[in-house]
Formats: sequence, C-alpha cells, structure tokens
Amino acid sequence: MRRLFSYRFTWLVLLALLLAVGAERVPGGQLALAPLLALAVPPLLLLTAWLALYWALRRRPIALLLLAALALAWPQVQRGLPLHWAGLRARLTQYAHTPLAAQAPRAARELRLLSANVRIFNVYAQLRRPDPAAPGKFIAWLAASPADVLCLQEYYQEPAGVKSADGSLFRVGEHLGPAAGREVFVSKSLTNSMGAEFGLAIFSRLPIVGRGEISFGRLTQNHAMWVDVVGPGPRDTVRIFNAHLQSMSLDENDLVAAGSSRAGLESKGRGLLRRFVRGAARRAWQADTLLAHLQRSPYPVLLAGDLNDLPYSYAYQRLAGPLQNAWATVGFGVGNTYHGHLPPLLRIDQQFAGPQWQVLACRIHAEIPYSDHYPVEAAYRLR
Repeated sequence: MRRLFSYRFTWLVLLALLLAVGAERVPGGQLALAPLLALAVPPLLLLTAWLALYWALRRRPIALLLLAALALAWPQVQRGLPLHWAGLRARLTQYAHTPLAAQAPRAARELRLLSANVRIFNVYAQLRRPDPAAPGKFIAWLAASPADVLCLQEYYQEPAGVKSADGSLFRVGEHLGPAAGREVFVSKSLTNSMGAEFGLAIFSRLPIVGRGEISFGRLTQNHAMWVDVVGPGPRDTVRIFNAHLQSMSLDENDLVAAGSSRAGLESKGRGLLRRFVRGAARRAWQADTLLAHLQRSPYPVLLAGDLNDLPYSYAYQRLAGPLQNAWATVGFGVGNTYHGHLPPLLRIDQQFAGPQWQVLACRIHAEIPYSDHYPVEAAYRLR
C-alpha cells in the first residue's frame, strides 16, 4: 500500500495525465501513440481524484497539487461527465423520454434538431432478427417526431418503382419527407443493383434554400453534408451540417477474443490496435476538413452526426474548441449513445452549436433501441 501511494507513484500519475491531455491535441496521423494516450484520460482523472483524497486525509501538501491538476483538467471532466442540474432533473423524470418539441411551447428563434445513426433501418434479415418489427417502428417514430430538422447517418431508402418484399416500408424518403411535412436532401454514397440508396439524409420542416456535400477524399458512407434553412426566426438563415466520420473498424468478435485469453490477445490484439490507430488518423483529418467548412459558413451553424470517437479524442477536441457540445453544456452523466455489444458508456454521437446559439436542452433517447446508436435530440435558441 505504501508503495502504491508513494510520492513517486503520485508524480508518475500526474505526468501521465499531462501527457494524456496533451495527446488530445495531436492528430493520430502525426503520432500513432496519441489516440491511445488520449483513451487513458478518464482512468487517470479518476486515479488523480483518488490520490488527492488519499493525501488530503493524511494532510500532505501534495494533495493541493493534485487538486490543482483536477481543476486544470476540469474541461476534460465536463466533456466526459457533465453534471448539470437541468440534465439531472430531466433524467429523474419522464421528461428525458418525451420529444423536446412536445415538452413546452416553442420560444421565439428556437430550433429543435434530432440526429440518429439509423443503421440502414435494419433492412437486412440478420439486423432485424431480434425484433422483426424494428424497421417499421423506427421509421414511424422518426416520422412522428416534432423536431424541426432530422439528421440521419447510415441512411437507406428504396425509391418508388423498386419492388421489395417489404412493400413500401423502405420508401423512407416519402414517409419522413412529404408525408411528414418535411423537405428532403439525400446525399447518396451508394446505389445498389436494385436501385436502393445508401448515404446521409437531412429532413427539414424549415425551407431548404441551399445544400452541399463534403467528401473526405472520395464520397463514401463516411462523409458530410449541409443545408441552409430559413429559420428559426422569419429573418434568419442557418446552416446545419450532418456528418459521419470514419468507423472505428473494431470487430466485436475480435474484441471479445482479445479480452478472453492470452492467446486471443496475441492473435487479435495487434490487428485491432492497427485498425484503431488507422481509424483515428482518418477521423483527425476528417475533423479538420469539416471544421474548415464550418468556419467558412456565412450563417450560424449546427453540427450533428456520428463522430465514431470519444470526447477524449483529437476529432472531438477540434470541434469542441470553437463550438459548444450540446450534451456537455446541459447534460448529466456519461450520456452513452452506443447501443452495441462493445463496452458501454461510449458517447460517440454528438451535436455541436456555434457561439450564436444558446443550448436549451439535450436528450439521448435510450428508449429507442432500433439501431446500435441511440438518437440524440437537442433544442437551441438563436441569440
């Protein structure tokens, strides 16, 4: 015990925390170790708090240094574990599961945005096996959403004229668009042999007066799009971005194998590590590219999407610098959005707002389990 809580160990933890926080600002393409160091920020923060308590109980001056380190690292704490009273109140009531637009009368110059990685609406049999009715439930829930704008990633739709065993179920553009009173912009990254379309989509009840695509080298499912809409006030125009950054490319079966035995770690660990580092480098470049487009916008901006990265990452740090993260601003708790078989507590789906916006509320719809991501909904007021 004395060795564990020695001064030498305490200084080592402080140095590791400093390096880990600094690693968030280094693109993975410049230093492969940087994204791995950044992953250590949460446990190092917890260990620093533990050591601060240990030394404070023993009335050692080094406790003040540890507390100072925690104070300086408070932005990192708030990124991963915001503790706002409004967010706590929402989580203690059914308020968290009610669409934001149904909770209170709309204020002037207010806009409500819902974003979700819809996992191609479980169109394939293996995806909807746990719940065959999941595609219809998910599409109906989105169609009924009173949000002003929907930003969807891993979008899928079957245009009119495509013959499908599911009938018109996957003519999603019609269900979420004109039938729900919304204008539509679909950014297609792939059209298959039967004419079905894959990509990103934005549906808006506010008039769309401009649109565009952002390819990260070439147009794949990992790209971004934007629309200019008239609103939320009668003389306002705002630009809304929808993004899907590079996947982590970590196979769940490989992760289980690597964590279950030494042999599994030896056979799968190196490949997992290589894929993680390669993905982090791509996300870093994509975040820089996206940020450049955001900064060139002539209008106030909102950004929603699947970052495929944690709050302790270069991609998140780059976007959170000039923008407000909705959950970190008003949420309470980790706010995990990942709903797959990897370890829980992963918040990889985000919404950001420019400085012209006030973040009013943010909800993660954990009661909607139809994808491997939970939908994120936030309300904003243009200052």
